[in-house]
Amino acid sequence: MFMANRVVPNPPAPHPDAFHVSGPRNFTTLNWRDLIISSWKDAKYKRTVISCFIQAVYLLELDRQEKRTQDNALAPNWWIPFKYKLAKTLVDERDGSIFGAILEWDRPAALADLVLVRPNGAPRAVLVLRGTLLKSPTMRRDIEDDLRFVAWESLRGSVRFKVALEALKSICDAYGSSNVCIAGHSLGAGFALQVGKQLAKQGIYVEAHLFNPPSVSLAMSLKNLGEKAGYAWSRVKSIIPYGREAQVSSDVEKTMVAESKSWMSRLYGYGLKDPSAVVGMAKWIPHLYVNNSDYICCYYNDPNGTAEKVVDKENVGGQILAKLFVVSKEKQKFLEAHGLEQWWSSDAELQQVIHNSKLISRQLSSLYTYTPSQSVTRVMRQ
Repeated sequence: MFMANRVVPNPPAPHPDAFHVSGPRNFTTLNWRDLIISSWKDAKYKRTVISCFIQAVYLLELDRQEKRTQDNALAPNWWIPFKYKLAKTLVDERDGSIFGAILEWDRPAALADLVLVRPNGAPRAVLVLRGTLLKSPTMRRDIEDDLRFVAWESLRGSVRFKVALEALKSICDAYGSSNVCIAGHSLGAGFALQVGKQLAKQGIYVEAHLFNPPSVSLAMSLKNLGEKAGYAWSRVKSIIPYGREAQVSSDVEKTMVAESKSWMSRLYGYGLKDPSAVVGMAKWIPHLYVNNSDYICCYYNDPNGTAEKVVDKENVGGQILAKLFVVSKEKQKFLEAHGLEQWWSSDAELQQVIHNSKLISRQLSSLYTYTPSQSVTRVMRQ
C-alpha cells in the first residue's frame, strides 16, 4: 500500500524589513558583561542602536498602514534586542500617522537577562523621529514639512515640531536631560536639530544624533546670493573715486545694509546677529552623520566654507559646535547614500571631521546671541 506524497508548502519569504534580514549583520544578543563593560561606551555600537531605533519608527508607521497585529508587527524587533520598550508614539493629528516615538530602558527585560543595572552611557529615554515616507497615507504631510524646510529652513510652524518639543520636555522633566537622547533621520533629523536647539536656548542640553540632516534650502540659497551681492558691491565701491561719489556710495551702502538686515530678520525669524551679543561657550554639541554622495546633507561638510572665520567674527573661542561624521564612497547612488541602513552597516567607515562647516555655524549661531531687542521683534512681526 502506497501513501500519496504530501506537498509541504514553502514557508513564506521573510519580510525585507525584518530585523534578522536587514538589521545589523552578525548581531547577537549581548550578555550583561558586554552591555555593562563596553557596549554603550563604543561609538559604533551607539550609532548602530540609535539608527535601529529610527528604523523602528519608520516601521511603526508601516505596521499601522498595513494593519499588522502585535503578533506580526515588524517594529518591536528593532528595539527589543537592545533592552528598550515603546513608551509612547508621536502622532500627527492631521492624518493619524506615526512620525516619532519615545523608547525607554526596559528594566524588567534587562533583569530577565541578568542585566542588573543600566549600562553607563545608555539613555533612560530616546525620542526618535523618522523622515519622509513616500506612501500615500502620510506622504502629503511629510512633503509639506519637506517644502517648509526648503522654503524657510525652519520647521517651527509644523504641528510635528510642537508635539516633538513637548515630548522632549516631558522626558527631560521625568529623567533629567543628561539621561535623554534625541535622534532623527532626514526630515526627522531636521526636526531633531531644531527641537534640540530650542531646548538648548533654555539651558537644557540633550544628546542629539542626526542622520542625513537636510541642508539644502531656498533660504540658504538666498543668503548665499545676498553674500555674493555684498561682495560684488564692495568690489564696485573700491573703484569709485573719493569725494562726492564716495559719499553717495557710502549712503547707498548704508541703505543696502539696513534693508538687507531688515529683510533677513524677517526671513529667518532670529533677529539681527550682533557679534557683541555672544554669551559664551557652546554646551550643546549635536552629532551629525552625513554622506558626501547625499546631496540633501552633503553641504554640512562643504570644504569651501569652514567655520574658522565665522568663529573669529563671533568671538566664541573656536569651540566645536558639532561633531561631524562623514562617509565618503565613490559611485554611490543617492538612495543608498541617503539611506538609514548604512549607519548600522558593519562596513561603514566614518571619518570624524574636526572643523565646523559654515552651515553648521549658521545653524547654531543663534545659541550665542541674546534674545532680539523689542525693536527687532517689531520688525519681524511686520
